[in-house]
Amino acid sequence: PAQKPFVMLVSLLVGPSSNKEFLVEISGTTVTITCPLTESNIVWELAGTKVDNNDRKYVIENHDSSPINVSCSSGDKNYQLYLNARVCANCEELDALAVTGIITADLLITLGVLILVYYFSKDRKGRASASAGSRPRGQKMQRPPPVPNPDYEPIRKGQREVYAGLESRGF
Repeated sequence: PAQKPFVMLVSLLVGPSSNKEFLVEISGTTVTITCPLTESNIVWELAGTKVDNNDRKYVIENHDSSPINVSCSSGDKNYQLYLNARVCANCEELDALAVTGIITADLLITLGVLILVYYFSKDRKGRASASAGSRPRGQKMQRPPPVPNPDYEPIRKGQREVYAGLESRGF
């Protein structure tokens, strides 16, 4: 199936007396340049070399993405273009609707994840503050006894002789 070529206007260097622009169409590795002149006998030059083409459109097949100076002239009118077009053989062309759909879907998914994270973090924070808030805080409230440390268990009756040889050191 024939794909619609991606059409873009390229920044160009045009003669100072004119405000017309070249039209550059890129599809795959094919670059089509349309001269702003409307005359029928147009002379094309690529990198200083004249090309045998008198049409208003010039097609470059299998362009290698290298910059090139292009000019078209008819009589005393001359237009120049510095073409620096990036092309690729395996690229897929997207229309504006597809790009808009992809961006919109990405924003909606991001917003959904943001809402889910907010919702679940809000619940977790609420539970933590509710458990801490169930105990009344005040200066008159006594502190509970400290939790015993398992590294310092009391010596059992059967283990006293193991520690009997140790003397307390005075610091």
